Amino acid sequence: MSEWLYLRSGGIVRPESEQLLERIADRLKAMADPMRLRILHALQQGERCVNDILAEVGGSQANVSKHLSVLRRAGLVDCRRDGVNVYYRIVDATVFAICSSVCDSLERQVNAAQEGIARGRAAMLAGGQ
Repeated sequence: MSEWLYLRSGGIVRPESEQLLERIADRLKAMADPMRLRILHALQQGERCVNDILAEVGGSQANVSKHLSVLRRAGLVDCRRDGVNVYYRIVDATVFAICSSVCDSLERQVNAAQEGIARGRAAMLAGGQ
């Protein structure tokens, strides 16, 4: 399990580092919601006020604010107040690398499944002749 948990310093995180594993799990849990992924995507181009985020992702202000709070507690976004507006921004851009890795993995799985289906069809056609 620890083979994939690397620190930037190059050291390996051992499973005994329970506190670090909890922090990793908390961060992944914060990302594990479709609305929060939409919010992160909306913030990918830079800082945005809550109203702009709402316009892009939909939902109610209370719901979006709740999700922004989860992302903020996880250390993925931060905010600043300017008058009556609250602006949010990404503070850890590694979320996009994580999302990209997951999308790449899903794409490989879909491609492999499609190739398997094509091979199965070809085998059925060859067997039927």
